[in-house]
Amino acid sequence: MLSLTAVYRKVSEGYVAYVAELPGANSQGATLAEARANLREAVEMVVQASRELAAMDDQGSEVIREPLDRT
Repeated sequence: MLSLTAVYRKVSEGYVAYVAELPGANSQGATLAEARANLREAVEMVVQASRELAAMDDQGSEVIREPLDRT
């Protein structure tokens, strides 16, 4: 099963957060709950941006898109 690791580091301003396996997915928050919510949003934004870039790269090519099996 595919799983990602969220890392939260306590700093004087609150928490910084990132996903170990997903470069570019990072955020921060004054509280742990805020950092978690902000990180989830950052992951969604990184995935969406990657999808859009892939779609532009694939224009004019024959491609197959399917869900990645998570097991």
